[in-house]
Amino acid sequence: MAKTLELQFGTEFGKTARISVDNPKEPIDEGVVKLSMEQIIASDIFTTSSGRLAVSKGARVIERNVTDYELA
Repeated sequence: MAKTLELQFGTEFGKTARISVDNPKEPIDEGVVKLSMEQIIASDIFTTSSGRLAVSKGARVIERNVTDYELA
């Protein structure tokens, strides 16, 4: 099962931007995630078509099951 940590940010123009982290270390420490998101915003290194990252909106873990079938 593939897992992704999705960080959700509000941009300077009121839109939502996301940064995804594959295979996050578990268990997820909410305090570390919040601090990391604040550091990402403060560093001001990411810009999007919707402007700069301005606020932390949320974070979530997405689990995905993939089943491959061989069709010969």
